Amino acid sequence: MNRTLQPAGMSTPLRNPAFLLFCILFVSFNMRSPITGLSPLLDLIRGDFPISNTMAGFLTTIPLLAFALLSPFVAKLAGSYGMEKIIFFSLIVLVIGGWLRPFGGLTLLILGTFLTGLAIAVVNVILPGLIKREFPHRIGIMTSIYSICTNVFAALASAVSLPLAMNGGLGWKGSILTWTVLGTAALLFWTTQLRHNRVARLAKRTQRAGESVWRSPLAWKITFFMGMQSLIFYVSIAWLPDILQQQGLTRLQAGYMLSLMQFSMLPFNFLVPILAARLATQRLLVLVTVALYLIGLAGLIFGGGHIVLVAICLILVGIAGAASFSLSMMFFNLRTRTPEQATEVSGMAQSIGYLLAACGPTLFGILHDVSNSWTIPLLLLVVAAASLLYTGLGAGSPGYIYPATSKDNEIHVK
Repeated sequence: MNRTLQPAGMSTPLRNPAFLLFCILFVSFNMRSPITGLSPLLDLIRGDFPISNTMAGFLTTIPLLAFALLSPFVAKLAGSYGMEKIIFFSLIVLVIGGWLRPFGGLTLLILGTFLTGLAIAVVNVILPGLIKREFPHRIGIMTSIYSICTNVFAALASAVSLPLAMNGGLGWKGSILTWTVLGTAALLFWTTQLRHNRVARLAKRTQRAGESVWRSPLAWKITFFMGMQSLIFYVSIAWLPDILQQQGLTRLQAGYMLSLMQFSMLPFNFLVPILAARLATQRLLVLVTVALYLIGLAGLIFGGGHIVLVAICLILVGIAGAASFSLSMMFFNLRTRTPEQATEVSGMAQSIGYLLAACGPTLFGILHDVSNSWTIPLLLLVVAAASLLYTGLGAGSPGYIYPATSKDNEIHVK
């Protein structure tokens, strides 16, 4: 028979919150770096495996397809086995995928990248709910710390992957393996959290008949906001170096510009979640974000490859990217009442959202192959940025994905 536990926001007494945060941060180091570290190496990979622009774009799309495939099931897995245990097994898969990617040709590169994407998908979905459960009164600051660490290592991976491969003598295979070390460290640290695993789920009677996150208009707005901002980010990661090289920059300059875009995100990864948590509505943040995207993308299209103008435009796109990513993470918590609901909407948003994002790099490559120009593909990003206005204004308005019930905080253990 089920027995009632304390509210979901309370942590177990023996847990050390500071050490939990330390472990979460090590996990966050791996949430983008295995992906962003790959795109600067595409030219070197082409040297071993002659592939088209479309196939090269597909390599950066594989993790997004994995995100879309697994994300809808993560909330149920976490409810059945516990958040800590599911993260642990995901990190094992992450490490296995990282070791497979450099060995065995194109087949293992694709398989390892897919496994890496599956692991990241699970952790991406669970962490917002875990943060809401363990730090219910510090959601803004904890999301800030998590976001900034995620993007610091995403930027580092973009910046140093190519120098490690070319100047460090590691080649593209050794460069990729460098990021597997981070995954191994995260796995080792996370083993300490398994003793705090809790197998808990919402009691069935707390959800009204017919109530589903998939029927919530607000959840769909959050989902499309998540998808469009992800599409812009992953297209930029996959194709920005090639775009800038065609505009006249060297390979290393293009890599540094990609890193500049990501490093410009860092202060805003920290500030936006804190600001969003304190505001009754996030509409103004959405308006500023969309404006920065449009200005920055227009500069890339019409700037002609002037390095100073390119730098300014990429800083604007980076700031907009940081704001849109942070707002996506915050919407999971701001528009839900419980950690379980946060995990549920996170799973939906990251499933459909990343499916939309997955279309981006491959479609971008196809448009370039067909038009033999980067202008038409870049207009795709302009459309994606403009679509954030409608979805963001809706997601940024006060409200919750479900109406209130009297038992929102009640959880049961099997």
